[in-house]
Formats: sequence, C-alpha cells, structure tokens
Amino acid sequence: MTLAAGEAVPSFKLTIEPNAPMTFPVLVESTGGQFSASLVGSSDLRCVRPSREEALAALQSELALKIKAGELVNLDLRAVGVSGLAGRFASDPTLREIREQIYRERDADQ
Repeated sequence: MTLAAGEAVPSFKLTIEPNAPMTFPVLVESTGGQFSASLVGSSDLRCVRPSREEALAALQSELALKIKAGELVNLDLRAVGVSGLAGRFASDPTLREIREQIYRERDADQ
C-alpha cells in the first residue's frame, strides 16, 4: 500500500494464526551490569534486566501485549523529492530523443 501526502491511512486488522512465529529486530546492550533489550525502530519498547535472557524475555512479553492490544500493519510511503522521480520517465520516447540529441552534441564538441 502506498499513500500520497495527506492521504488517510486505512484501518485494518491483521489476523495472526495462534502460535505463529514472528521475527522482530532487537538491539541488546550491556551497560552498568544490566542488559537492555529494545525493539529496533520503537523507542517505547525497551526492557532492562540483570541478564540478557531476562531482558529478552521481558521485551518479548511487552511486545506480545502491544500486539494483542493493537494492530500490526505494514505501511509503505512514496519517495519524496527527486527520489520520487526515479524511473518515472524510463519508457518516455521524448526523453530518449532529448538524451540522444544531448549525447550527439556532446560527442560533436569533443
């Protein structure tokens, strides 16, 4: 799904099979004798515990609660600025003619 600027995000539920595994990127850090586990891209999901295993287990529990209470969706955004133009004119014959003329003029000057 790709949304234009200002376009509303449609609401929908993602049904997940019970006990189906899902994989999430997690950053584990050790500081001051404690381990923190945080979900990459989500600053509000972070758990600090005495061991790495406890931190991961706590994060897993927190994430499961978040998923159970809300919606898990994928959202694609259109590229903005110059990046949004990439490939747009790839099959435009007029652009191809202009390009060939520019190359001919460049090559004639050399």
